[in-house]
Amino acid sequence: MTATHPTPQGHRALGSLSVSPLCLGGNVFGWSADETESFAVLDAYVAGGGNFIDTADVYSAWVPGNKGGESETVIGNWLASRGNRADVVIATKVGAHPDYKGLSAATVKSAVDESLTRLRTDYIDLYYTHYDDESVEVPEFLTALDDLVKAGKVREIAASNISAQRLEESLAFSAREGVARYVALQPHYNLVSRDTYEGELADVAARHGVVAVPYYALASGFLTGKYRPDSTVESVRSQAAAKHLATERGRRVLQALDTVAAAHGAEPATVALAWLAARPTVAAPIASARTTAQLPALLALGDLTLTDAELALLTEASA
Repeated sequence: MTATHPTPQGHRALGSLSVSPLCLGGNVFGWSADETESFAVLDAYVAGGGNFIDTADVYSAWVPGNKGGESETVIGNWLASRGNRADVVIATKVGAHPDYKGLSAATVKSAVDESLTRLRTDYIDLYYTHYDDESVEVPEFLTALDDLVKAGKVREIAASNISAQRLEESLAFSAREGVARYVALQPHYNLVSRDTYEGELADVAARHGVVAVPYYALASGFLTGKYRPDSTVESVRSQAAAKHLATERGRRVLQALDTVAAAHGAEPATVALAWLAARPTVAAPIASARTTAQLPALLALGDLTLTDAELALLTEASA
């Protein structure tokens, strides 16, 4: 287990963890990026100052021929070959793998050992409940997670895809019983998808000091600006991204991104991430890169500060 160090400049605190401003999404590893490409992206991300890598035990079970765990395996092989485990913060998730669905205590405790084996490590820095499982009472899964923390298998716990009510209930149970508490929340949140997080869920997070690590921070690539009315993009996510072009909100957001990006000589992706990073409770947006060429615009987040007027322009365009 690594010791906790003071938070470096520009890094954010997630409980006892210190993370860089951009979290690298690992869902493409073993899917649209093979192991060689994935290693190159991971190397370039770390070389660019990043230390926070997100994956899940289910990535990428949706691909024909895959069974889940492919991303963790790629990351584990990379960690072993680079010998840099203590230098990076690894987040993974439990509850959605085809063989380990749900949040029963038995499932959580079996799934974590499988993740540890694939990641080739003896501890996970941040362990998320991937989806809430309302068939399981809060005390059962939180006590199981607390046991993992006590055993040294997990350093901090977090939640993804959870309601405001269940988050509140979970935090109250942790406080009352003195067990591990959620330090972070991973919501679906970006400039064109604000409704699932803003409001009650964000209010609970703010009230309890839980930070957000938003996924789909670039709306499946739409907020990179590469999807335009007259363009065709070859990508496994092009269908999900292109749907935003059909909405007035999507077109307004693109125009605002172009305006702010031009003022800074920045990429639209960097501006979209900077807006998200400036939102209340947000610690580090998650974005993935299939190639090293996609990384510079993501890593530039750490160097871009938007003015109040620019933040307001983007916020109004995305309303």
